[in-house]
Amino acid sequence: MEIGIYTFGETTADPLTGKVISYEQRMKDMLEEAALADQLGLEVYGVGEHHRRDFSVSSPAVVLAAAAQRTKNIRLTSAVTVLSSDDPVRVFQDFATVDLLSGGRAEIMAGRGSFIESFPLFGYDLDDYDELFEEKLELLLKLRESEVITWSGKHRPAIDHQSVYPKPVQNPLPVWIAVGGTPQSVIRAGKLGLPMALAIIGGMPDRFVPLIDLYRETAARAAYESSVARVSINSHTFLSENSQQAADDFYPSYADAMTRIGRERGWSGMTRSQFDLMREPEGSLLVGSPQQVIDKILYEHELFGHDRFLAQLTVGSIPHQKVMHAIELLGNVVAPAVRKATAAARVNS
Repeated sequence: MEIGIYTFGETTADPLTGKVISYEQRMKDMLEEAALADQLGLEVYGVGEHHRRDFSVSSPAVVLAAAAQRTKNIRLTSAVTVLSSDDPVRVFQDFATVDLLSGGRAEIMAGRGSFIESFPLFGYDLDDYDELFEEKLELLLKLRESEVITWSGKHRPAIDHQSVYPKPVQNPLPVWIAVGGTPQSVIRAGKLGLPMALAIIGGMPDRFVPLIDLYRETAARAAYESSVARVSINSHTFLSENSQQAADDFYPSYADAMTRIGRERGWSGMTRSQFDLMREPEGSLLVGSPQQVIDKILYEHELFGHDRFLAQLTVGSIPHQKVMHAIELLGNVVAPAVRKATAAARVNS
């Protein structure tokens, strides 16, 4: 199993000190985190796209291009690219550039996004939410498949027999579909034979098993090999030496972030009892000691048989040194144990 980390580059106030990290400092911290993850042999580093005051990254490709110069082996992906409100030609060009700078390590994780600020910002109508994504994904996939493009759609000017440069090292440039739990999104990924990243940020993980099954069944019916239908599970995660320390370090920022976003969407606030329930062995939060995180990743692997696990270690503004320590534990303790166990499971299956 591949194991990696991803971040949204949060710039919210630390709920314990009230201090707000600057955009500049957050960028420096992210690059240090990427470099450490690479040094420890983690396989993937991801950066999300947002267009809000409380996140520092609006252009994942720019940050990943900088990370390419600080790393040697780790794969560099968006998490996610909000394709519905972007131009697929520029997305392809930007990530082809990251691919060239990194020697063939770039990936695009395309999604519709969980926030809506980019739609009015770039002049799109939310009523076209689904249609925009489907049309732009079609163009993005065409761009990576053909040297010369002829294409027309409803939401972007047509392309008539033109080429798009630069071309990436990888052929094709990897594109993952990010889903949040809707069957329609899962079916789309399966029909296209694209790897799928499922974000589990609430509820019980076992309720997502039917979606993973649906994805693989759809891909099989579309005549794609099982090796093509890869699955990533992306989850809120944090580690320290022991369970109590991990929970105490993660809870203030996590609760602040989830409560703030919840108010925007009409949810109730996050309480410590809810948080602790989510940390139970079959809950969605992977927050605890290294062994607890190992056990939960392996529990989820029994459910999903997934190929990749990505940990979002920063939900809200957690002090950088604590994040670096969590990366060390993930790379030095968790990843080797999970790789060994999942490799043994494959041999014995």
